[in-house]
Amino acid sequence: MAKITSFRTVRWVRTLNLLAQVVLFVSLFAGLNYLAIHYGWRFDLTTNNRHSLSPETRAYLKNLTQPVRVIVTLNADSDNEQVTHAHRDVTGLLREYGFATAGNARGKVTTEFIDVFQRRREAELLGIDQPNTILVLCGDRRRVVGLDELYRVENQEKKAFRGEQAFTAAILDVSSPTKKKIYFLTGHGEMAVDDVSPARGLSALDAELKARNFAVDSLDLSLSRKIPDDAAVLVIAGQQGRFDAAEQELLRQYLSNRAGRILALLAPGYPTGLDDLFFDWGVLVDDVVVFDSGTSAQSETGDLILPALEKDHPITSSLLSYKIPLRFGLSRSVRPDPGRTLDTNLEVKPLVATSEQAWGERNYRERGTPKYDVGVDMPGRIMVVTASERRTARSNLPFTVPGGRLVTFGSADWIANGRLGVIGNLTFFMAAINWTTDRDIDLNVPARPIEKFQLALSQEQLQRLRFSLIFILPGLAAALGIVVYITRRN
Repeated sequence: MAKITSFRTVRWVRTLNLLAQVVLFVSLFAGLNYLAIHYGWRFDLTTNNRHSLSPETRAYLKNLTQPVRVIVTLNADSDNEQVTHAHRDVTGLLREYGFATAGNARGKVTTEFIDVFQRRREAELLGIDQPNTILVLCGDRRRVVGLDELYRVENQEKKAFRGEQAFTAAILDVSSPTKKKIYFLTGHGEMAVDDVSPARGLSALDAELKARNFAVDSLDLSLSRKIPDDAAVLVIAGQQGRFDAAEQELLRQYLSNRAGRILALLAPGYPTGLDDLFFDWGVLVDDVVVFDSGTSAQSETGDLILPALEKDHPITSSLLSYKIPLRFGLSRSVRPDPGRTLDTNLEVKPLVATSEQAWGERNYRERGTPKYDVGVDMPGRIMVVTASERRTARSNLPFTVPGGRLVTFGSADWIANGRLGVIGNLTFFMAAINWTTDRDIDLNVPARPIEKFQLALSQEQLQRLRFSLIFILPGLAAALGIVVYITRRN
């Protein structure tokens, strides 16, 4: 073979060789990117699949027919460590929702991060007036996901991240074509959703329910004599007059025959006319007013500070996890009926109670300073909130079908405008609404445990690590450079 002796020819050969290498190099990366975009595979090798969605969530997202927007106002640079951690966890999770719906032209899930202070007008148009809010939107349907829904907390310490459960449930809710409707009963002096007064108005609660994609309306049974078919929940809010026998029968049939749901918030001192209904559901409503002499059981205004009892019930689990108390005004006793008939399908649980120093005052209509009378008043811890649920077996199948649900509260003014935002009142009411409307149904989505790693080093070990980073590693790099320099020079 003839040798190339011309320097010009050698330069051209080298130049063409370099160009060929560049073309091949660019072609290789272009091809790899093309394959990654169109034929990509993703593998989650973490222990608890922290970076992938569950099969159930992916199945739901595959069938989405409408676009869903997730608006996040969490600040990554917040001074609140809880908000910072939530921003990190939520960002990674929502990225997976976007990736899972990238090929769904009709039902994509998109995420937007908004600073409510810098983009105030845009936030106002979305109905967001506070930071650290997560809003899920689909058309005109919306639902707010609270920070307390994202984590399972035990003894004020985060144990597991439940973000996938919360976001999947919210997406399913807002993408549903119909809103669940809540009716507030009227005609007996009840508190009204269009009333803005702080003592008995429910306008703030009305706004909170609508922000969570509920439809709210009023219903007067004395006029309609019928409960609408679209009633998801009936709310009795502080009635001051008796329900007549026909109205009580309507409510009984609604609970029993239609698996209805009722929240009964009963102000003390007023007869309800619903004694037979409460008896059917294993609840005893006592005609007393609760007083509590415990040092930590009253607020500065005389309100009752009440702890939750049942850690396994969906209504009270979050309150107990975060150790959040409730604040009620005048309250009466609402407890499981000790003389109720044995019914294996009926489950009655007390949810909220006073301290051991409380009592139920029977002579509350008499003037003077209330005091406990032995043998007259109800002693000890007084139950204030009780939940009843009836489950029925379907044929010979090994599972039960949820029936009616009744939550009875011994107070009503705690959801009024003046008290709704105090301590855990709104959280408690929304938990009751979610339970009665089946929003609490657990998806088959496992919570992801939060793993903590701590590196414990002694002072001597820290000193060694410091010298290694400052001297040894840079010294090795310098020595390697000297060796390469001497080799190339020789």
